[in-house]
Amino acid sequence: MGVYLDHLSGSPPHPAVLEEMAPFLDVECGSPSAVHSMGVRARRAIETAKGRVAALVCARHPDEIIFTSGGTEAANLAVKGAALAGGRTGGHIVATTAEHPAVAESLRWLEGRGYRVTRVGLDALGRADPAAVGEAMREDTFLVVTHLVQHDIGTVQRVAEIGALARRAGAVFCCDAAWGAGWVPVDVGAMCCDLMSLAPARFGGPRGAGALYRRRGVALEPLLHGGVQEGGLRAGGENVAGLIGAGRAALEAERDFVERVTRARALQERFVRGMASAVPSWALNGPRPGEERAPNSLSLSIACVEAEALALACDLKGVIFGASTSCVSRSMRLSAVLRAIGQPDALAAGHLLVGLGRDSTEADVDSALSVLPRVVGRLREMSPSWGELLAGGGDPVVVDWLMEHGA
Repeated sequence: MGVYLDHLSGSPPHPAVLEEMAPFLDVECGSPSAVHSMGVRARRAIETAKGRVAALVCARHPDEIIFTSGGTEAANLAVKGAALAGGRTGGHIVATTAEHPAVAESLRWLEGRGYRVTRVGLDALGRADPAAVGEAMREDTFLVVTHLVQHDIGTVQRVAEIGALARRAGAVFCCDAAWGAGWVPVDVGAMCCDLMSLAPARFGGPRGAGALYRRRGVALEPLLHGGVQEGGLRAGGENVAGLIGAGRAALEAERDFVERVTRARALQERFVRGMASAVPSWALNGPRPGEERAPNSLSLSIACVEAEALALACDLKGVIFGASTSCVSRSMRLSAVLRAIGQPDALAAGHLLVGLGRDSTEADVDSALSVLPRVVGRLREMSPSWGELLAGGGDPVVVDWLMEHGA
């Protein structure tokens, strides 16, 4: 397959996940709602899976896990479900300017129905100031929403501090951890989380299975109706094999967490060093590798190239990168997150994502670094703006950003 560095948008399931799912894709075909022996085995397997997901996020009870079809549904259920609970028809919500589309679009949907949302800005590294979140809260604030890891640039937010502020204010705190759980330590109790959306496909699980942590006592209005599954909060026949796979992925992610994260951070540093020595005029978006950055994600903005052309040209050379997050890449829009941190559009057009996976190696990074600089150079030869930049001209806004934030 060559070198695959787009694990943020799609990654192969852990081998143990596939093995545990296999019987439930074949002979174990019973519905968890059935009273016969096959149904009982399916139901018990799902309960085991919930316990494993609960352990990954340090939840106290397996029944605090609600299974969904993916991280997007989990985020929608958390945000909309919390807002609509108890017949609420309005109120105030605090979020950031750069939430994942699953959260951002849910908030816009609520605004169209009379809810008010205050969005707190980010600094140039993609960090939300907890103090600013606290200042944005009002007497009628009932919900505070933020993300664990910024989906486009990999910044780890100060979730525990934000959660503590929400708890003191009596607001429900919802954390979108779809881009961080399994790669960043999660403790829903220490983070004061009431709700947390998860995407097991990003830590070795199958696609089509998601999870929502809901602290006991937190009210939610279901979005799907027609059945009593998931305690009446998510109607519909369960994706039994997928949910079992999600649980096994959580178990494996917990088991190899330290080794996997340590290896991924070393690969990040290797990639950044290689880029710094081989490619001029680019910026690392978000913090440098370390505690403030998710270990599986690098976000680069490369001057005077277009990300789509760059990703396609590298693909032809056997190296696969991401040109944007998977939810918006086909729309060909510039990253809203890069705009939120103040990056000029001309530089954001060269946004490339490096997504590391469980099996990524030094050889993968070195192969990518043997291809990427040559492709960048070839594309720049055809770019008038590159000639202007070399001659000391070019877009002054881009030049200023590179001077301040460039690698």
